[in-house]
Amino acid sequence: MGMTDPVSDMLTRIRNAQMAGKKFVDIPTSRIKRRIGEILTAEGYIGGFEKPEEADDGRFFRLVLKYHLGKPVIEEIKRISRPGRRQYVRREKLPRVYQGLGVAIVSTSKGVMTGKEAGKQGIGGELLCTVF
Repeated sequence: MGMTDPVSDMLTRIRNAQMAGKKFVDIPTSRIKRRIGEILTAEGYIGGFEKPEEADDGRFFRLVLKYHLGKPVIEEIKRISRPGRRQYVRREKLPRVYQGLGVAIVSTSKGVMTGKEAGKQGIGGELLCTVF
């Protein structure tokens, strides 16, 4: 049986790995999840992502988690739009996560990007998740 919400699975894997103090977490690959990984890397929430040595088939990629003084850099990661309840936002209603300290990840007609990028381009979309 297939997974109904792969993005939520990715966020849960990140959350669980950080609670366990892991250095990295392996995520089943897809274009949207790789793009979310790129955004988290660019925003400084994770140390990067790479292809694990054990998996030659390319079905997984590895997120390197970041910690500061023993605590995870990602304090809160929440799934907003779910398959059972999609959440779409207009460009003027894009959320500011913790007064701009966090980041909202939005799936737009021009690809997956941060809420700030979507606002600059003047487009809205599906609000995937927020990270702080």
